[in-house]
Amino acid sequence: MGSSMIIGQYVPGNSLIHRLDPRTKITIIFFFVLIVFFANSVMSYGLLTLFAVGSAVSTRIPAPYLIKGLLPVWFLIVFTFILHLFVTKEGEVLFTIFSFDFYTGGIIQGLAISLRFFLLILVTSLLTLTTTPIEITDAIEGMLGPLKKVRFPVHELALMMSISLRFIPTLMQETEKISKAQASRGVDFRTGSFKDRIKAVVPLLVPLFVSAFKRAEELAMAMEARGYQGGEGRTKLRELRIGKLDTYTYILFILVVIGLFLTRA
Repeated sequence: MGSSMIIGQYVPGNSLIHRLDPRTKITIIFFFVLIVFFANSVMSYGLLTLFAVGSAVSTRIPAPYLIKGLLPVWFLIVFTFILHLFVTKEGEVLFTIFSFDFYTGGIIQGLAISLRFFLLILVTSLLTLTTTPIEITDAIEGMLGPLKKVRFPVHELALMMSISLRFIPTLMQETEKISKAQASRGVDFRTGSFKDRIKAVVPLLVPLFVSAFKRAEELAMAMEARGYQGGEGRTKLRELRIGKLDTYTYILFILVVIGLFLTRA
């Protein structure tokens, strides 16, 4: 757990969230992403925050690790807040700095959008943190199963999505390694004009793409060597089943959705 990017990583555990059926987690996360945009009051945002933070705590994953893993997106969250301070001109003028007026509406809107962004990143990260790539593949394949009747490549699509999620932290680590190697050779990514910075990124992108294609080729050869022929006729070691824990989780989430709409302004 030493990487600075948690998206795509799996942390083994035996928490309540780990034991949930992956289809339950995917369904709840999908609808959470939808309902988070309906929140428009302190109570509704507080309810969603309580649900998201409570879910993160129940995973028993150390809080410092979660916070460190979310550091790469903190810049976007802070930038979103600052952007609304300058763009939104609603409400009363709260204070003025260098002839720029900052309104109460800008602060409220910035906090709301930043909190939405934070909740989306946190909840979606919990899926890969508590679910193995194989479980994600089986869940997506099971949920899209009806499309097999129209000859849609469900298994191949699910496999592609799970592999993509799995290789996000790998590519991030590779990017960090290459950037440090290029910096030790005198490449400067942080100073100079915009044009110079774009040119400095080229020595980073070329080896990164070469490494990515090499990993893809090695993965393809490994799958072929093991006799992979697609999803036709494949069996599963563990069958997915909806249990009592999943039922209770659905009920809890439904109560959260009802509470959200009751607390809307």
